[in-house]
Amino acid sequence: MVKICVIGTTSWGMTLAVLLARRGTDVKLWARTEEEADKLRSKGPDRHVMGNIEFPASLSITSSAKDAMSLASAVIMAVPSQTMRRNIGAVKPYLKTYKLIISAAKGLEIGTNKRMSQVIADEIDPVYHKNICVISGPNLFREILEDLPAAAVVAAENEATAQKVQKLFSGPNFSIYTNHDMIGVELGGALKNIIAMGAGMVDGLGYGDNAKAAFITRGLTEMAAFSVALGASPLTLSGLAGLGDLIATCASNLSRNHYVGIELTKGRPLDEIQKSMTGVAEGVTTTAAVWDQAKKLNLEMPITEKIYRILYEDAAVCDVIPEILGTSCRHELAGRRWKLFSGRGKRSH
Repeated sequence: MVKICVIGTTSWGMTLAVLLARRGTDVKLWARTEEEADKLRSKGPDRHVMGNIEFPASLSITSSAKDAMSLASAVIMAVPSQTMRRNIGAVKPYLKTYKLIISAAKGLEIGTNKRMSQVIADEIDPVYHKNICVISGPNLFREILEDLPAAAVVAAENEATAQKVQKLFSGPNFSIYTNHDMIGVELGGALKNIIAMGAGMVDGLGYGDNAKAAFITRGLTEMAAFSVALGASPLTLSGLAGLGDLIATCASNLSRNHYVGIELTKGRPLDEIQKSMTGVAEGVTTTAAVWDQAKKLNLEMPITEKIYRILYEDAAVCDVIPEILGTSCRHELAGRRWKLFSGRGKRSH
C-alpha cells in the first residue's frame, strides 16, 4: 500500500489527507504537538471549519515527524507559507531519494520573496531537489471534501516526477494535469490571492459585476506580467493555476482572501479580521512580498501597489479601489518593464 505523509493540520492539509485516505491510501497527518494530535484523534476535525467530515480509517495522526515520514513515498507540505522553512527543517532528516516532496502552499516568503519550492530547496540536500514539485489550482477545500468535481495542476522540472504525483492524486471527481513550469504554477497560486482581496473589496463596495470582471481581468494581466518577469510562461497564467484559481478565489464566499477584502470595506482593522479567522489569508503577506519584488524589478504593478497601501499604509478602501478602476487607460498589455508583447516582437515601455 502507498504511504503518504501530510505535514500541516491546516484545512487544506487535512483535506488532502482525507482525499487520499478515502481511496485507501495509508496517510499519516503530522500535528505540531501531541496535544493537537490527541484532540484530532478524539474529536476529529473542527466541524465549524471542515463540516461533518470524518477521518477515514486509513488516516492516522502523529506528532512525531520520524513516525510520519517512516516508509512514506511522498511528503505533502501543506503549511502556511511563512512557516514552510521551519516545517521542511523538521522533516528533512527523514528524506530519502525515493520520497516525493510536494508543496501545496500558495504564497511567497516575506523577506526573501521566494517561492515555496525555492524555500524547500534552500533547506534540503541538493540530491533531493529533483523530487520537489508543486500542486495548485481552483481547489476550495469545502468542495473537495464534499466530493464535488475539481481539477488541479502539478508542476515539476522533470515530467516523470509530475506524472508520479498525477497518479497519486487523480481519481473520481479530482483531475490532475501536469506542467513543467513550476514558476508559473507557484506564482499563479500566490498572486491570485492579492487579486481576490481586491475583488472582495469591489464586492463590498457594491460596484457590480462589470467592475468586478474588469478588475479580475486587469489583475490577471498584472499576474502574468510579474510571472513572466521571473521566468514563467504567460500561458501558464491562463491555466488552472492562474485563471482557474483566480476565478474560484474571486467568486466564492468560501475564499478567505475574498472575505478579507469584504471585511476591510466595513472598516474593520486588518489585525482584527485575521484574528477572527480560522485559517490564514495568504494574500496579506504575499502582497508585501510581491510589492517588494516588483520594486526591485522596477516592474509596474498598479493593483498590487494599491492593495499594499490599503493593507500596510492604512489607505481607505473607498479611495483606493476607485483609483484602480479609474486608472488612466492605454494599451491593454502595456506596463513598465512588462514583456507581454514579446510574442508579437514588441515590447512595452
